[in-house]
Amino acid sequence: MAVPTPKPKPKQPQSYIWLCCMLMLMWADKLDLLSATAILDPEGFLGHPVNAFKLMKRLNTEWGDLESLVLSDTTDGFISNLTIQRQHFPTDEDQTGAAKALLRLQDTYRLDANTISTGDLPGVKHKSLMTVEDCYELGKIAYSDVDYYHTELWMAQALKQLDRGEESTMDRVTLLDYLSYSIYQQGDIERALEFTKQLLALDPEHQRANGNLKYFEFQLEKQKKAEEDITQKEKEGGKKETTKKEKSKKKVSIPQVPERKKYEMLCRGEGIRMTPRRLSRLFCRYYDNHHNPMYVLAPVKQQDEWDHPYIVRFLDIISDKEMERVKQLAKPRLRRATISNPITGVLETAPYRISKSAWLTGYEDPMIDKINQRIEDLTGLEMDTAEELQVANYGVGGQYEPHFDFGRKDEPDAFKELGTGNRIATWLFYMSDVAAGGATVFPDVGAAVYPQKGTAVFWYNLFPSGEGDYSTRHAACPVLVGNKWVSNKWIHERGQEWRRPCSLNETD
Repeated sequence: MAVPTPKPKPKQPQSYIWLCCMLMLMWADKLDLLSATAILDPEGFLGHPVNAFKLMKRLNTEWGDLESLVLSDTTDGFISNLTIQRQHFPTDEDQTGAAKALLRLQDTYRLDANTISTGDLPGVKHKSLMTVEDCYELGKIAYSDVDYYHTELWMAQALKQLDRGEESTMDRVTLLDYLSYSIYQQGDIERALEFTKQLLALDPEHQRANGNLKYFEFQLEKQKKAEEDITQKEKEGGKKETTKKEKSKKKVSIPQVPERKKYEMLCRGEGIRMTPRRLSRLFCRYYDNHHNPMYVLAPVKQQDEWDHPYIVRFLDIISDKEMERVKQLAKPRLRRATISNPITGVLETAPYRISKSAWLTGYEDPMIDKINQRIEDLTGLEMDTAEELQVANYGVGGQYEPHFDFGRKDEPDAFKELGTGNRIATWLFYMSDVAAGGATVFPDVGAAVYPQKGTAVFWYNLFPSGEGDYSTRHAACPVLVGNKWVSNKWIHERGQEWRRPCSLNETD
């Protein structure tokens, strides 16, 4: 029996191959132009939130489109190379994360969509514009997250840029479809109806829009009738007057500002300000920690940042060489930062802590040991029971929402496995300046401490009695522009018995 000869694969027409090559060349030219700028100053370029988002989008979505285009050809070697390189590129999760970071910055710093789209942010080195497609992508990610507020903002911005004459492959019909529905979901049926009519003017046969038109008109009529019924009842029965006695019974409630709002206000530089009298009690000084031999001849510069909780800053406390060494050691180990689950005690990632961190031990590098010793000399606290030096990197939108460093009474097992007691104090090095954002804020008291390269801040989390100081609840504001590097040392209770004697008074 004769074996059938396999049919040769049909060749792609020359015109298709030429089109593929042209598209690839155009994409490569655009990539080369952007890469040239990025390579000269990677941290500066990616410190702009729009640049970071566009890079994720380019290397995820656009590369995927290019890959699909090439996969239709039969050049096996080229396809294999594409697949190998693809594993090093951002994923959908990375792209979504970059988009959500932009939305988070928009809310925290009260930025309108146009300001972000034009890249007109404070302290930017490499300004970047967002295209209609970029705005649409942001709106679509918000829509997928059932975030209709941001969906409206970014679909409206995409439409605005189309109206200005920007060339785009996006069509108004798609944008209006998203826009009208997101507005409806926020309860504004009248505006949703208006945009639906605009959509149908462009595409009269749009099935979903025709259905929405009838539904929105029905809902508006129903709403109008309900309002008329209420008005009629008020006219017939009259408004019930409230007696003086009833008025006196009503309690006057003072609205409390939610912690989230206070946190965001402090991040923007708003909120509580210290009175001139309190401010006059803050000083700067040369400090040797009670004549510590290491600092008698060369005391360090120290300044008061806040009175309660007492926060001090040490200036020029870590050199450029040391900071670079710490970053060099940490970079290969950086992983998504985790938090300790208060119930299970298990380390896990959380949406309210967006950063990467690594731990450095004193025995692996003499410089880390030297830094640990410096903290001990200046605080007077034992470092043998402290946690290892944690290095954290906050990129664009990186943040850590309000939290306590110490374990509270309802978290008795928070640091049980360490066997060194609670976190008595926190030492925090700032290893970079931040162009915009990135402050450390204390919402309960209104304190805001700003990153300053080469400095460190220090505060006690516990009173001498061992009780937690709840005024130390703090947060790391989102990085708006730039790249924030910090390293911190969490100092524990054990070993401090003679260095910081306890008190019988809970508030001492």
